[in-house]
Amino acid sequence: MNKRLCFLIVLSLTGIAHADGPRMPSQVPERYTAECAACHVAYPPGFLPAQSWQRIMGGLEKHYGSDATMDADSVRQINAWLTANSGTGRRMREAPPEDRITRSSWFVREHRKVDPNTWQHPKVRSAAQCQACHVQAAQGQFDDHQIRLPR
Repeated sequence: MNKRLCFLIVLSLTGIAHADGPRMPSQVPERYTAECAACHVAYPPGFLPAQSWQRIMGGLEKHYGSDATMDADSVRQINAWLTANSGTGRRMREAPPEDRITRSSWFVREHRKVDPNTWQHPKVRSAAQCQACHVQAAQGQFDDHQIRLPR
């Protein structure tokens, strides 16, 4: 009886911990932070499926309008980490259009109640600027209880 109760408690806590979606894995390569977070928030790899990360890393010379090329060793290391920790399961059944996190079905669903004017706010400018509202985005935490809309 006690073993079963402990198992159920642990199982319920696991569900709570993952209720808000993917978080940043504990072991983040320094190169990922140095290369990717230099221009934008270091997105948790669970935000996209593996095939999206592979296409993104394979096309860094035209990375959403910027040239984000880096040395081959960095590309290999970051690509391996992103794909190993990529999103899986129902919310990642298909890659979003243009491999954009902001166009994924889960992102659209999570942000459906956001007033469209919020995306135009000078402190936000774009749905890709997670840190404008998610106060712990830099730490890879995007839960609903840590949101502050800009004024």
